Amino acid sequence: MDTLDNMRTFISVVKAGSFSAAARGMDTVPSVVAKRINQLEHMMKASLFHRSTRRLELTTVGHRCHERFLSIITEVDNAFKDIAGSGTRLEERLRIKCPTTLTIIHFGDLLTRFQAAHPGIKLELVLLDRSVNPLEEAFDVAIGALPTSYANVADIPLCPMPRTVIAAPGYLARAGTPTDPRDLRDHDCLAFLATGTNWQFRRHGELVTVDVPTNFSVNDSHVLLRAVEDEMGIAMLARHIACASLEAGRVVEVLADYPVPDLWVKALVPENRRKSPAIRALIEWLIDACQPLAPWDRLRGAETPA
Repeated sequence: MDTLDNMRTFISVVKAGSFSAAARGMDTVPSVVAKRINQLEHMMKASLFHRSTRRLELTTVGHRCHERFLSIITEVDNAFKDIAGSGTRLEERLRIKCPTTLTIIHFGDLLTRFQAAHPGIKLELVLLDRSVNPLEEAFDVAIGALPTSYANVADIPLCPMPRTVIAAPGYLARAGTPTDPRDLRDHDCLAFLATGTNWQFRRHGELVTVDVPTNFSVNDSHVLLRAVEDEMGIAMLARHIACASLEAGRVVEVLADYPVPDLWVKALVPENRRKSPAIRALIEWLIDACQPLAPWDRLRGAETPA
């Protein structure tokens, strides 16, 4: 167990950036942290950190150890979780990351219904609008729509998320209507922070990429939509977010001849967590809720009169 404690201490130091900060987070003193790191280095017969008065940096060996130790500690923790929850009732605590807008509109309800169906499972839901490596940031499942992938983490596709480029009629009357993605360089563009300013389009099977100028960026899709409706500029948004405004004529599609590639909503699960009964149940629940129709398409279908 001393070796496992030393590994945990090493991981805490890497995350905190210093022995003293790691000690505060572990409610101990820096000398204890230093002793555990020295014990690890003695076992490894190599230095794990480049030490200086200004900062702490991992050595080459330290980088390799960090990835391996993360995997080992996660596997040990999960073994205890799986054994404790090996009865007929699923009992486990799951830490889940999900984007803010997606959670508020759709996935929040999906997850609360899942927890109600499995009262032995405790959920910790964290709303973040960036991609995270669930192994490094201690998430059991990370839900998102960005294309980033990570080593030793499974990508489980849930559903496509079509996007569109929109503007208010008043803005286009004032600034003109772009007919080619490259025209966006001469327009006021509004960006969703998570997807950035590098916009991609398809035309005749080829990818057209434009780095657009921005005068407004935000990490909430509804705020971005409101900015478009207020004639501030052109934005790229998930189609289901813009749908009601498009139907009401408050905004219109731009560059319809240049389709925007779909994003895919997916669940990122550490490979060493895929066998967890609770995680398997959650993934099955999410797939059932997202296939063959995405949650927003099911909602629109329910709202459409027969």
